Amino acid sequence: MKKIVIILIFLVIASGAAFFIFKPKGQTVDKEARLVKRDLQVEFRETGSVSPRNRLEIKPPFAGRIEEIFVVEGDTIKKGQIIANMSSSERAAMLDAARAMGDEEYVRWQNIYKATPIVAPMNGFIILRQKEPGQTVTSSDAILVMADDLIVESQVDETDLRFIKIGEKLKMYLDAYPDEFFDGIIEHISYESTVVSNVTVYTIRIKPLKKPLVFRAGMTATITITAQSKKDALSLPNNFISERAGKKTAVVKTLKSGKAVFETRTVDAGITDGRFTEIISGVNDGETAVIFKAASKQKAKSFMSRP
Repeated sequence: MKKIVIILIFLVIASGAAFFIFKPKGQTVDKEARLVKRDLQVEFRETGSVSPRNRLEIKPPFAGRIEEIFVVEGDTIKKGQIIANMSSSERAAMLDAARAMGDEEYVRWQNIYKATPIVAPMNGFIILRQKEPGQTVTSSDAILVMADDLIVESQVDETDLRFIKIGEKLKMYLDAYPDEFFDGIIEHISYESTVVSNVTVYTIRIKPLKKPLVFRAGMTATITITAQSKKDALSLPNNFISERAGKKTAVVKTLKSGKAVFETRTVDAGITDGRFTEIISGVNDGETAVIFKAASKQKAKSFMSRP
């Protein structure tokens, strides 16, 4: 019984000693940040693709044989320009028979029975050459594909549509060239929605202000859209703001009689860019917010500092 009493006394003394060893001597400031003015922007990104504004397949008016094609992919063409010549099936058969009779006969029938020209229906450029001279085609076969311009199309969630306006400028980059940014302007927002993976989206068209030389139809593009922005917003780093029960607070350091006094205040927050948050009220311009060191760190420091 005597031994048990001694052990109990020892445990009480040991626990008391541990309490005094690890008891913090007060809160210690870990970091400080002044409320200062910053330009804040709230941005979100969408994925899009490079596509022709108007894509047009050029098909022959009848079945026959392609005799000549005068353009290649990338060529700029004008409306009315002759881009190919072709023969009907009858002309092709007649010329083949004339060629068998000799070059003079072949040339004579070529002049008598002229090839049919295919002309460009609009201004633009060639994005695809699908056939070559000598090939036989039907009236449903596309010989060439042309476009009037290359733009970027993106599908935007309906919840983000309020941030998008026609004429608004934005930045983009191509996934193939992620280090090269270029500017664009929103030129159209679709009036009809589509549903993609159970999400209602709207298609927007973006015109590059200066088209990159590397632009190609089908390329994947990433679009950065500014949802909100504010210049000279009084703000604090996000980690200086706490939230509990729907209220945001910050610990503010003030001086009273030459001593630092810490006060927890409820703050009214505005926009945030993910790093800094606008403070509308609760902290005044030039005041300093603080973060205290975690209690476990303070206890460890107190213990290590003992002789």
